[in-house]
This record gives sequence, C-alpha cells and structure tokens, in this order.
Amino acid sequence: MAKLLYDAGYSLQSNRKTREGSAHPDRNAQFECINERVRRFQGRGQPVVSVDTKKKELVGDFKNGGREWQPQGRPQEVRVHDFQDPALGKAIPYGVYDVTNNQGWVSVGIDHDTARFAAQTLRRWWEEMGCRRFPRARELLITADGGGSNSSRSRLWKVALQELANAVGLPLSVSHFPPGTSKWNKIEHRLFCYITQNWRGRPLVSHEVIVNLIAHTTTEAGLQVQAALDTNCYATGAKVSDEEMASLRLTKDDFHGDWNYTIAPK
Repeated sequence: MAKLLYDAGYSLQSNRKTREGSAHPDRNAQFECINERVRRFQGRGQPVVSVDTKKKELVGDFKNGGREWQPQGRPQEVRVHDFQDPALGKAIPYGVYDVTNNQGWVSVGIDHDTARFAAQTLRRWWEEMGCRRFPRARELLITADGGGSNSSRSRLWKVALQELANAVGLPLSVSHFPPGTSKWNKIEHRLFCYITQNWRGRPLVSHEVIVNLIAHTTTEAGLQVQAALDTNCYATGAKVSDEEMASLRLTKDDFHGDWNYTIAPK
C-alpha cells in the first residue's frame, strides 16, 4: 500500500497551521490604527509596550521540549507523567515588552492569571524599568491581545487599569489586536520566543530557576530582560457593577472604541 501511495503522488506529511478562521472586516484597519498610534507615541518620546501572558508552565522535574548539552549517554531524568505537583504548583509568566528600547519585564505568578495580575505586572515594570527609561513620560500606550486577562471585553481589566493610572499618574491608552491575530503581538516574537529558546531542554524545577532563566535571556539584537516572582493571590470571578464602570475616566476612540480607548487618572 505504501508503494502504491508513493506512486500515486502521496507522502507522509504532518498537519500545517494555516487556517485562521474568518477575518474581522476591520482587521487591516485596526492594524493600521495600531501602527499609527505607535508611531505618534514614539515620535513624542512616550513609552509604548506590548503585553501578554506566556504559556503556563508546570514547576518540577518535568520534561521540557528541546535539547541541551549533557555527557553522552546520560540525559537528565525527569518524570514520566506530567501531573501538577501540589507542593510546587505552576508558573504564570506575564510579560511587558518595551517596543522602543527592546527591553522586557516578566512577572512570574503562582496563583491565577487575572486582570489585576496583568495590571500589577505593568505597575512593576513601570516602577522597576519604565520610569527610569522614560523620566519625562506623560502618557503610556499599551498594545494587547483581545482576549485573556487583558481582554477588550473585560470590565475588570478596565477597572484595574483605572487603579494603575491613578497610581502612576499617567493616562493609559490601549489598543487591542483584532480576534485571531495574537501572533502579531510584538511580545510574542521579540521576547517570549527567546525565553522558550533559552530554557529549552531544561526542567523548570523551581520558581527561582524559572525567574533566573527568564532574566538571563539575551539576543544579538541587545534584548534585556528583568524578571521577578509575584507571590500575590488574585481572586477569580470578580464582578464589576455598572456604577463602577460609569465612574471610570474612560474615553473611547472614534474608530472601534471597544478596541481603542484611553483611561485617565482621577
């Protein structure tokens, strides 16, 4: 049968990810909007960041994809089954990538990936890196996916951003990527992919190891990364009332105000 199939022009092939589903009618226009917004902010010397959550990782001596140098015939032994260790839990890396300066901050959470966890990571980036890099900042642009903890439909995300704007004293402008286009978020191919390469083949045996591997990620283009553990607990299922939403200093843009908006500090 194999010979007949080869003779008929068939071969063994794996699946290929090419289908993205139906494209949103305003997809290209939103990309142009994001590009123009980024250029305006950078032209004024204002910070622009890309944010997202990296894939959650099990903490412990579990198999990690890739290979690393070991004495011949002595590969590092890991567990056969990938069941979460209750004592070690999981790691949730949430990243903030400075588009202009090729620098990144990653908070490694241990609880839940919520909107308040995302906002707290932005705050830590600002306090540890952003305010030093942009001492004359008057505003901040955040580019993010349309789903997850920083979803464009999440009320809690907007409430958490209002709290962040109040704390840092800056208007926060947000632009979300259209549905199904998260791979174009710059943090994916300028930060997260290099973190994955840096720890390939290494079991992530502790949170300390994860933080150190992330912080030691570099590239020939000069990428610099700082990382820290976030031991806070973030409750899920939080509800935001209509009154809370009405109290936000939120201004929607004329074009797709659900994707492009600004939250001013109170």
